[in-house]
Amino acid sequence: MLPNGTPRSVRGLLAAASVSLAIVALSDILALFAGARIYLLIDEDQGFAAAPQQRLDAAYSLYQTAGNVQGIVFLPCAVLFIAWFYWTRRNTGLLAPDRFRKGQGWAIGGWLIPLANFWLPYRIAVDMWGAASPLPADGEPYRAGIWPVNLWWGLLVSSSLYGLYASSRYESAETLTEIRAAVMQYMAADVLDLAAAVAAVYFAVRLTSMHWRKATASSPYSA
Repeated sequence: MLPNGTPRSVRGLLAAASVSLAIVALSDILALFAGARIYLLIDEDQGFAAAPQQRLDAAYSLYQTAGNVQGIVFLPCAVLFIAWFYWTRRNTGLLAPDRFRKGQGWAIGGWLIPLANFWLPYRIAVDMWGAASPLPADGEPYRAGIWPVNLWWGLLVSSSLYGLYASSRYESAETLTEIRAAVMQYMAADVLDLAAAVAAVYFAVRLTSMHWRKATASSPYSA
């Protein structure tokens, strides 16, 4: 908190997380390009699963590079986003502590527990959204629609699960036909991941903006 009682701004973390999410989106675009190259190359001989080995090797090399890039950019993005998530949870907890069912430490721990991480961060995000919603007016409670939370979380979980499925298909593929089908699955997962990154930026910007307007208003922090 700042000396005057105003919660500390997380706009710096928001900017860093947004940039990292944009880089993740760019890595997804690179993977889509590389995947489309393999997909079209295998099918270019009038629909038959055949292609020159040299061109296939080059396509596989690019696809592997794209996958490595995705892996490299994911970790710093996750760290920055979770850091923003944690500090936003701390700040929104100052606005309306009664809205939260979990302590602020769960804003980090919730991401690290297997299986529970498919649910806990979402519940915390919903609570933060409610705490940052505008104060009641004329005696009527107000809460901003939570569709940005639902959209972001739905895309994130879908891309994670579908990515695991696509990975298993690709790892078990043996023939060119199977590889082509698995690459198509991976491309669908990349599209979901790209959409999830965009939705995450929108969700984070909206939540930060809502929180800051409420925190800096002249009204008390109670909700």
